[in-house]
Amino acid sequence: MFRILSGSTQAQPDTEAFLRLLNQSPEKIKNFFSSAQPLIVTRAPGRLDLMGGIADYSGSLVLQLPIAQATHAALQIQAGDELKIISLAANVTQPARTFAMKLADSLADGKPISYAACHEKFKHNPDHQWVAYIAGAFLVLLRERGIKFTQGAAILIYSDVPEGKGVSSSAALEVAVMQAIVAAYKLKITPPEIALLCQKVENLIAGAPCGVMDQMTSVLGERNELLALLCQPAEIQGTIKLPDELSVWGIDSGIRHSVGGADYGTVRTAAFMGYRMIADIAGCAVTKANSAGKVVIEDKKWHGYLANILTGEFQKSYAAVLPEKLSGAEFLARYDGITDPVTAVNPDVIYPVLAATKHPIYEHARVKLFAEILQNWQDENQARQLGNLMYQSHESYSTCGLGSPGTDEIVRLVREAGEDSGLFGAKITGGGSGGTVAVLGHKDAAAAVQAVAEKYAKSTGHQPLILSGSSVGAKTFGSLLISDDPAAWR
Repeated sequence: MFRILSGSTQAQPDTEAFLRLLNQSPEKIKNFFSSAQPLIVTRAPGRLDLMGGIADYSGSLVLQLPIAQATHAALQIQAGDELKIISLAANVTQPARTFAMKLADSLADGKPISYAACHEKFKHNPDHQWVAYIAGAFLVLLRERGIKFTQGAAILIYSDVPEGKGVSSSAALEVAVMQAIVAAYKLKITPPEIALLCQKVENLIAGAPCGVMDQMTSVLGERNELLALLCQPAEIQGTIKLPDELSVWGIDSGIRHSVGGADYGTVRTAAFMGYRMIADIAGCAVTKANSAGKVVIEDKKWHGYLANILTGEFQKSYAAVLPEKLSGAEFLARYDGITDPVTAVNPDVIYPVLAATKHPIYEHARVKLFAEILQNWQDENQARQLGNLMYQSHESYSTCGLGSPGTDEIVRLVREAGEDSGLFGAKITGGGSGGTVAVLGHKDAAAAVQAVAEKYAKSTGHQPLILSGSSVGAKTFGSLLISDDPAAWR
């Protein structure tokens, strides 16, 4: 029977349930861990994007809420060179996913393999793509920190963060695993650094071009507080407590979201194309593209971030001269490349340059106003203004091409229910093109949220999952050291 030697469950009921699962030792994990060896247990939540969303990669302020659902990782250091992984589904009747590899497979001629090589290894086998988020953490530590792993590990994953819903199940997985590795191997890495390393796992190994807000929220989030993060690249502005009168819910549209999908990548690339074109109009010096098609822009005014352009300045000087749409081929014929380190311009794609460039500029202004209202909260009458900002953000997503019929319908139903039902605003979360809608309402508006979900189910045939509640991030949770050795309990 495992008992806690150090650390605290932080009164998280899901952690206590995870420990019970370990002690029940179901057949699928029997003999997975060595007897009488301690385990490290970590926990990392998903997140609900209240404001900011896809503007993070352009330097916007974002406001993110850690959700109640989380990923747990249990790691045991073991002799030898093998990395063994089991991932249990939240539905225990489903089969477990398993994987094993030698840590030496991350090396070639004694040196860490390239990120591209690791990405290719997992990319072409659909059954093993999930492993990139776990095994990738070891390669990132090898490459970025020079960590040499002289012992193997057994890692058990259990998550109730819904996948494909736009609430960062991948970030929760990366963070839980990275936190467990750092604790088990006694590495000196700060929490913000853990988030940045996890972003590399997602960008360079899993191949999803996300910003950093997901990982930062999973690491640094606090229960019932919005993490305020200025993504330039990751300046932590602290947390903003939700007023006691307000609550936030997530309603799942049933349309699968993927940050690695073409729509998200197209809009992200288009925003960087717009920044490159604005830099040219503004007379910024540009260092020509390297072999990877990236340029360096000497931009002392906006410091390299599109979000720093003021809305009035954009409207006066740039909105009229940016094309609404532009093919990648036309762009590359006129410009050397873009500054984005994780996407590239595809000659065959038509990009929504104007909308994708405008979104982060106006979103940054909306998020700043949203944060100011919360920080100077007086009464519930201000909730209408917050809701209007969310509706504006949602409309901007749709203009970029990141809306979806399902999420649009949920937002419409929230608007229809209105303030009389206690619902103030709603918007699509994260990368868009499906996923979850964040809803802001009065703390007692749960019945109104349920009514919206029932109407949506009636019109679409999909019974949506409703997310509610919040929890601490991985930093506050820390790690548990547990053991089933009675000698260690004394």
